[in-house]
Amino acid sequence: MPMPPTTKAQLQIHSCVLLWGFTPILGKLITLSALPLVWWRMLIVVAALALLPRVWRGLRAMSARLILAYCGIGVVVALHWLTFYGAIKLSNASVAVTCIALAPAFTSVIEPWLTRRPFSVRELLFGLAVLPGVALVVGGIPDGMRLGVLVGAISALLVAIFGPLNKRLIDHGEPLTITGLELGAGTLLLTVLAPLMPMVFPSFAGDLFTLPSLHDGLLLLVLSLLCTLLPFALSLVALRHLSAYGVQLVTNLEPVYAIVLAIVLLGEQRELTPLFYLGVAIILAAVFLHPLLGSRRSRQEDIHHPEVLGTSEAKGMVD
Repeated sequence: MPMPPTTKAQLQIHSCVLLWGFTPILGKLITLSALPLVWWRMLIVVAALALLPRVWRGLRAMSARLILAYCGIGVVVALHWLTFYGAIKLSNASVAVTCIALAPAFTSVIEPWLTRRPFSVRELLFGLAVLPGVALVVGGIPDGMRLGVLVGAISALLVAIFGPLNKRLIDHGEPLTITGLELGAGTLLLTVLAPLMPMVFPSFAGDLFTLPSLHDGLLLLVLSLLCTLLPFALSLVALRHLSAYGVQLVTNLEPVYAIVLAIVLLGEQRELTPLFYLGVAIILAAVFLHPLLGSRRSRQEDIHHPEVLGTSEAKGMVD
């Protein structure tokens, strides 16, 4: 029997989250600072998409107004990635990805406003349920990592903004074309910000036009193509059958994937405590209880109203 569309979409989103779980690990391993790291990541993806005729066909089919709308979303995506990788550099991979679990609380308030659907107290409560888990996970970290937590929270807020906007517009364009427009606009934004960054946020700054080392270059290719382009496009397709809020709760699994990978690849288990595992358990409880307790009517509305969509990587949506 053919797989139901919603089941297929759920599998696609979980695959995206697993790939996104590698992004903070790669962000930690790449020696570039946050701005050039994100700039190269976006540039490589845009260059790869520019080789696809399908992308150009989709672009020709779009109106100028729609192109501008996607470019505006791309600005938010770029700022999300900049703050996300900034949080990794200021703290560590585990703390940064855990901060993204704040996004459901933000999304539960922002999505109804952006997509013009009724506000749901249930969604707000489930979004708020992850907050004690986040507090336990990041509690007890060194004082030098506190700024990383704040920057990570800003990154989660940006996820909650561009996710519903993408959901609202996704049916108006080819997903790979949307990806190219958004990331292309993000690349231009970071190019403009580069001269200002040493004065605004020096720890993010870096030279954009110096070629990365062979080590960083190879990792950037993996980050850009396997962990960005593939899940970004896949998530845009899956979101035709899922709500931004439901997807965002699934992306709460990303800290789990990323933390396990950080233990294996970076040895970050030395920073983990029992409070950390308790926090992860609370986050997982919110992830799995939401679809189990959600109303049938709510789920049907999500399926039959594709204009109410969103993305994340999260981190993304992308990340």
